[in-house]
Amino acid sequence: MDIAIQSICAATIIVEFIIGSAANGFIVLVNIIDWVKRRKISSVDQIITALAISRINILWVTFTVTLISSLYPDLEMTVKMVRIKNNIWVIANHFSIWLATTLSIFYFLKIANFSNYIFLYLKWRFKKVVSVTLLLSLLFLLVNILAMNIHIDDWTEKCKRNPSYNSTSKYYTQFYRLIYLINTMFTFIPFTVSLIIFTLLIFSLWTHLKNMQHNIKDTRDPSTMAHINALQMMVTFLLFYVVFFMSLATQAWVSQFLEEKNLLFAALIIAFPSVHSCVLILRNSKLRQSSLLVVWWLRCRSKYV
Repeated sequence: MDIAIQSICAATIIVEFIIGSAANGFIVLVNIIDWVKRRKISSVDQIITALAISRINILWVTFTVTLISSLYPDLEMTVKMVRIKNNIWVIANHFSIWLATTLSIFYFLKIANFSNYIFLYLKWRFKKVVSVTLLLSLLFLLVNILAMNIHIDDWTEKCKRNPSYNSTSKYYTQFYRLIYLINTMFTFIPFTVSLIIFTLLIFSLWTHLKNMQHNIKDTRDPSTMAHINALQMMVTFLLFYVVFFMSLATQAWVSQFLEEKNLLFAALIIAFPSVHSCVLILRNSKLRQSSLLVVWWLRCRSKYV
């Protein structure tokens, strides 16, 4: 049974890795080609391109770490490997998560409609809001890395003083629990921001529909459709975000780090940057049109062959 579960998880990871790499690579390629043709690139395309690049990075890092953990478990338990693996993954995950959150902030400021002075101030300066958000996230990244490395240094000293602190002891499990807890705490910050944005978008749509009913106008106006499209994207985004966040949080409480659990969590974590990028392609008009052209070209090629 365990072998069957491991095989299913491993196959899922490989499929998600291939789909995610292809989808994010497609996004980067389309936006770069469009940038070269037009000699300019919009703010949203800049964020989406950076997000796709960061997701390619997190996919490769997660896939490589999972592969090393499965094939060379002894290598993973060395202090140097623990430090390298966790630092690289934290950096890759940070940019993937925060760029996705920044994209949500961008859509919110572009689509939502509030008469509040603070909102209007932020809406008029959305480029500065995006820049400040990314700069502020770097501060969280620095604190996250410092907290994690302090914990790793403390564990290293305990291993030197006490030989019982090995990979098979309860201290090793406690060590990794705290590592996952630290990462979960810092992932909770952009997750909370995304939830707040989703709630504000719903409130903005409700307010807009209420005003439209008073004015006796068609409820399917461009602003309403923009709200609905944004909410649909946010629902998909939050759905995979919740799975991703709960996977990190659960790892902090599992009693044992068995191989099938590691593979299962890796499959759940990779699902977010893989499948959500496919949703971005389908919901973005330029990317969707380009993907249809690619599909049409492949069909013509297959018929010709």
